[in-house]
Amino acid sequence: MKRAIIDRFEEEFAVCELEDGTCEDIDIHLIPEDAKEGDSIIICGDCITLDMEATRQRRERINKLMEDMWDEE
Repeated sequence: MKRAIIDRFEEEFAVCELEDGTCEDIDIHLIPEDAKEGDSIIICGDCITLDMEATRQRRERINKLMEDMWDEE
């Protein structure tokens, strides 16, 4: 099992950043239809699922960092 974040979509592939920082192109047909850039996914062989909780936590962390950055000025 691997975890990744969808970085972007390019033609027939989703470019995903794995936990170790490397990128992997995944056939877009294997990605859930409702997946978006920035979503966290779990890869288990050819089965790929969205990790909604990890996506939510990541977005909250990013929003907090952005708020903190604007509050410092």
